[in-house]
Amino acid sequence: MSKIILTADSTCDLSPELKERFNVKAYMPLHIVLGEKSYDDGINIKPDEIYKNFEATGTLPKTAAVNVGEYEDFFRKLKETDDTEIIHVSLGRALSSTYQNAVAAGDLVGGVYVVDSCNLSSGSGHVVIEIAKMISEGKLPAAEIAEAARKLTSKVYASFVIDKLDYLRAGGRCSTLAMLGANLLKIKPSILVNNADGSMDVGKKYRGNLDKVLLQYVDDQLAAYPDIRTDKIFITHAGIGDDHVKVVYDYLSGKNMFKEIFITRASCTISSHCGPGTLGILFMTE
Repeated sequence: MSKIILTADSTCDLSPELKERFNVKAYMPLHIVLGEKSYDDGINIKPDEIYKNFEATGTLPKTAAVNVGEYEDFFRKLKETDDTEIIHVSLGRALSSTYQNAVAAGDLVGGVYVVDSCNLSSGSGHVVIEIAKMISEGKLPAAEIAEAARKLTSKVYASFVIDKLDYLRAGGRCSTLAMLGANLLKIKPSILVNNADGSMDVGKKYRGNLDKVLLQYVDDQLAAYPDIRTDKIFITHAGIGDDHVKVVYDYLSGKNMFKEIFITRASCTISSHCGPGTLGILFMTE
């Protein structure tokens, strides 16, 4: 059987430790355009630099997809032999042209199977981990693993709570009036990812103290699905305070529901759209 290499877009938000544990060979960084300079997500720019620039200028960077030529170079460099195969997990197709570009590049290179995660952040990370497990079992060829992974995307659930709407307003996703009203009334919306394509919708709007809101959000999400897998769950945040992360982690731990609880930090691409006061739980169903 051919050697199978696993790769993913940088937006899968797996930590360096998880990348090593699940043998993810490489991440393909999306582009962050700040002013007149383009950066590679997670390589030469970090989310805190985006936040610092926003505080100073009130402007957000633009994010740009990886083009076909860049993906082609990326895949060719990873092909150790002619029969080496690559499975690549991309950001949801509704959010970026990365999926289509990766597919086009994979066709040029050959032996590349691109899986649309239909998700973002560690929602994509769940798909990466499931593929890694199938590769490690050594029972299926790359094409069958990729097809099995595509059938799992509808079982991944990602959502987030946003503390303040400043970044959504700056990105044109809500009006200044709505932002000021929400911040004044301490309204914190949840954002739900549609696992059919990765698009996002506004969910329940919470009100009050952030820690109280986060725990209510956790309860609501866990109660919404009767068949949640208990092997793993992600707490992914965009730079929210460690105390808030601990509140959610301790709450989930106390439920004795999940075998592993992973804490990860969102990439620049994700963070630039929602701002630092953002946290979500991301899980799978059976």
